[in-house]
Amino acid sequence: MNTVAVIGGGASGMMAAITAAEDRDNRVILFERQQRVGRKLLATGNGRCNLTNTGASGENYHGENPEFALSALESFTPADTLAFFHSLGLLTAEEYGGRVYPLSNSANSVVDVLRFALESAGVELRAACPVRELRRGRSGGYTVVFDGGSLFADKLIVCCGGAAGAKLGGVMDGYELLKPLGHKRTRLLPSLVQLVTAPEYPRALKGVRAQVHLTLSSGGVTLCESRGELQFTENGVSGPTAFDVSRAAAETGEGALLEIDFLDGYTQREAEEILAHRARRFPELPCGELLTGVLHNRLGKMLIKYCALDASRPLSSLGAAELSRVAAACRGFELRVKGTEGFESAQVTHGGIKTSGFDPETLESWFMPGLFVCGELLDIDADCGGYNLQWAWSSGRLAGRLGKRSGEE
Repeated sequence: MNTVAVIGGGASGMMAAITAAEDRDNRVILFERQQRVGRKLLATGNGRCNLTNTGASGENYHGENPEFALSALESFTPADTLAFFHSLGLLTAEEYGGRVYPLSNSANSVVDVLRFALESAGVELRAACPVRELRRGRSGGYTVVFDGGSLFADKLIVCCGGAAGAKLGGVMDGYELLKPLGHKRTRLLPSLVQLVTAPEYPRALKGVRAQVHLTLSSGGVTLCESRGELQFTENGVSGPTAFDVSRAAAETGEGALLEIDFLDGYTQREAEEILAHRARRFPELPCGELLTGVLHNRLGKMLIKYCALDASRPLSSLGAAELSRVAAACRGFELRVKGTEGFESAQVTHGGIKTSGFDPETLESWFMPGLFVCGELLDIDADCGGYNLQWAWSSGRLAGRLGKRSGEE
């Protein structure tokens, strides 16, 4: 019987352990440094767990070589993920944009069925047991050194996660464990994280949400765009659209410009006509009410201030040029980006262990036979919307096959 050690009880680690245990010739031991498995998973999707996205494709993934992810994603697709969870008794519901959540709307449901699957498969769980060192044996295999002892494993799957979300278990352990085995990492940056902007306006808008078209640029060059919900915070902006551009914002650093279109789908002329109609219909209203009914009240009043207009003036006094200025502000409100929040607030890590050291068809190390790495620890991350968890499931499934290629039993 082969002993398989899985280091890390997150999404990819649980999937890898369950998969490896399907071969009854394997004794699978799952090491988790936290008191319980799946703690970080409980926080995903605001506690609802956006467990996959039915529209996931290679375009949603990032890294020095994002194509590396394709083999895993094609071998275990979102449809395969849903079939797997349905087989465990989890009911799911698809929402806008292909996002899939448990029907219970609780991440606990996902962790619970995975925990049941681990127990059913006979996986030995060693929780609250941080691994301190990995040693390559002279004649093969690995010694896993943990608090209070050590264990020999014929095969090793390392999936400790990344540096993001320290409060929920994000650590540097995986990078340090793999360094003596010859595997180096790229630069690490927080991703899917709040943007920190210049302080002129966000504090007054804290808590305001809007559907927007977001554009991040630097030096007049567009870096990336996103459409969807944006939320203002005390120090900047958050929400799915902000998360989607946070990777580029972290890479660029201070100096990028965020342009927010609150009237996505409307042309400048259409926006001007809407405001002109409002001014004609309610000429006695103060200028501060120009955008009432168009945008959130606090947001509308802030844009009037942004345009340097006196909020007490009657709408009848506004000329075409002033209405045009307000329309332009609605379609192109600008915030200077100072950076992003840190790893503690980030959902994922951009960067990781270099994928060039691994076979994309198996996730086995090219120069350390029997060593597999999967999940966020590798230099693969994805957009907001269930794509990162799909990578966790796909890569965990592939690593758990322990080198067996497609079609092999």
